[in-house]
Amino acid sequence: MTTNGLDATLARLDVVKDAMTVRRVFGEAYEIDGTTIIPVAKIGGGGGGGGGEGTGAQNGSSSGTGGGMGFGVGARPVGVYVVKDGEVTWQPAVDVMRIVVGGQLLALAAILALRSILRRRH
Repeated sequence: MTTNGLDATLARLDVVKDAMTVRRVFGEAYEIDGTTIIPVAKIGGGGGGGGGEGTGAQNGSSSGTGGGMGFGVGARPVGVYVVKDGEVTWQPAVDVMRIVVGGQLLALAAILALRSILRRRH
């Protein structure tokens, strides 16, 4: 790998490192009427890379190069810490979409089980 390629890879890894920090999990605290709110999120990510060099003889060429890198980050709200009068409480976030999809999957499983039971009776 060339020095320029190494520098570019290290620069990309710095971006990845900045994306996966505690500041992404705990948001900026803010205060409303004497109550401090600290938002919390679940952060996940993944990445991969590649490389190359060589002759490329398999395609009739006498040279070869390569490269590649990818990374993705996802975040989902989890809840907030509430600090009021020296007491800290946890308020979980409600993910309505997850509840709806879970309910639909449960209903589908119940329908399939009922269908199976009714088929056995006949």
